[in-house]
Amino acid sequence: MTDTGTTRWVALLRGVNVNGITIRSAELAELFQQLGLTEVRTVLASGNVVFSAATADAAELTTTIEQALRDRFGYDAWIVLVPHDDLAALVDAFPFDRAEDRHDYVVFGSDDAALDDLLADVDPDPAVERIARGHGVVYWSCPKGSSTDTVFAKRAGAARFKRTTTTRNTNTLRKLL
Repeated sequence: MTDTGTTRWVALLRGVNVNGITIRSAELAELFQQLGLTEVRTVLASGNVVFSAATADAAELTTTIEQALRDRFGYDAWIVLVPHDDLAALVDAFPFDRAEDRHDYVVFGSDDAALDDLLADVDPDPAVERIARGHGVVYWSCPKGSSTDTVFAKRAGAARFKRTTTTRNTNTLRKLL
């Protein structure tokens, strides 16, 4: 919560500015403002919005934002909504050492069961990639240049996870703080 009685949120949009779905940051910010959300700030051109809302009801807010995105931009919009206060803790809890030759990611889920399913029967080579379950997330580290072709990357890219997960690099997440 902020001092004004509002809750600070981070909306992580799934599938924006890829596969023909292009949304300009200014248009995205305008949409959030039209929904009555305040202190709106977009970060990078990959569907990251930091904002404040008078409600602390994540489910209601998610439904409202997804419908507005569908109506305005004409695509099957799905977001993961994270309380801003929780984001720093999630980034700080990243369990693997940083290395120059690796990319570190956090896979966010709107459904814990989907995250559990994402990890089920996955047996990555620990010399190549590392994965660990966190609170509402999966932590993942892989060599630079391999973020689409590792065992876990292929699993995370499966269509069945499209509506419930989205992945962000830890560098991007730090910019959202």
